[in-house]
Amino acid sequence: MAKKAVAAFKKGEGKAYSKVIKMVKSPQTGAYIFKEEMMLNEEAKDSLTK
Repeated sequence: MAKKAVAAFKKGEGKAYSKVIKMVKSPQTGAYIFKEEMMLNEEAKDSLTK
């Protein structure tokens, strides 16, 4: 199923999106968790530089 999702993003405007994975420390347990988001390339560049 992953191949279908990836193929759908390569068509048309799908190339304007990126999958961003952030590592965030959990305030409750202190362990690190990963948050995944799909966002526009421009927004991804801005969020990663902060």
